[in-house]
Amino acid sequence: MVSIAILGFGIVGSGVAGVLTRNREQIDTAAGEAVRLKYIVDVRDFPDSPFAPVIIRDFSVVERDPDVRVVVETIGGCGVALEFTRRAILAGKHVVTSNKALVAAHGQELLELAKLHNVNYFFEASVGGGIPVLRPLKFDLAGNRITGIRGILNGTTNYILTAMREEKLSLEEALRSAQARGYAEANPTDDLNGMDAARKLAILSDLAWGREVRAEEIGREGIEKVSLKDVECAAMLGGKLKLVCEAKLLPDGGLTAFVAPQVVMPGSMLYGVDEAYNAVLITGDAVGDVMFYGTGAGSEPTASAVLGDVIDAVRHRDRRRAINWSGTPAVLSDPMGLGGRWFVRRRDIAAIEEQCPAVPKGEDAACYRVLEK
Repeated sequence: MVSIAILGFGIVGSGVAGVLTRNREQIDTAAGEAVRLKYIVDVRDFPDSPFAPVIIRDFSVVERDPDVRVVVETIGGCGVALEFTRRAILAGKHVVTSNKALVAAHGQELLELAKLHNVNYFFEASVGGGIPVLRPLKFDLAGNRITGIRGILNGTTNYILTAMREEKLSLEEALRSAQARGYAEANPTDDLNGMDAARKLAILSDLAWGREVRAEEIGREGIEKVSLKDVECAAMLGGKLKLVCEAKLLPDGGLTAFVAPQVVMPGSMLYGVDEAYNAVLITGDAVGDVMFYGTGAGSEPTASAVLGDVIDAVRHRDRRRAINWSGTPAVLSDPMGLGGRWFVRRRDIAAIEEQCPAVPKGEDAACYRVLEK
């Protein structure tokens, strides 16, 4: 039997505990032996939870317990989550996380630490929620030269833009709807400004090209200034305005990466990705285009990805999976050099031009790249 501990009993942590308990038989079979939850670490009390008997406050109990072989970190952020992750690895425990901020900022460091201590650091759930994409990218597509990654990686903004288009809501109204449905946090800043999506794109790029792509250096424009008029004009052209992440391998071997609203046309595989769904389109020189699509967030979808990593860690607990990338920072080229067509709106006139002019964003002016395939 293998014992695990969950750090943080919020949306993801509670989902992991619930699915682990409900699907115990399937998980045991997949892991090759029994996987049991021994501790949940949280500073809060949950007296009415069925998991109350295993909830503790002191992480050092987990750290010192030799029976705990896998630690699941669902705390979030780069504060105590980073400290506990380092300590768990130093104690010889495998760590599984859903924490995109931590992986984007400290993933290379933690992978190196895990390598030194012959344990695994897995983070499938950090990108795309329940969509399995990182493991296929790293292992199943390993025979390809990856030439591009494109995706819709933030369910909050995708839902907002869908609601604006279909229900004729303003951005503020659509955000309130997203919050009421549980698709948006009380503070949605990192969703709206594109940082959440940039972190996920950075992780995908790290794995695809083996270089350290910093989320802060990715060209980024969020949806804060998108107006209902922009969405309506995009629809008049037959397209849908979506927040798209894109990274490309350039002919000279360099990289470019950006996050920005784009007018997605019907010829693109991302055109039909609506509501709070996510999708990642990966292009390889041998396989061509492969798309991964599904629920990008939520308690149980994310728990699905976490438990896939837990099973992998149990099956590889005596040896380490070869997951890593170089700590050498990637130098990103200006994405404006990609060219393409642009949608330009000035004083309520919609037009497409070959080049995007220097049009200021504002109530009566907008400029968006057109994504045709």
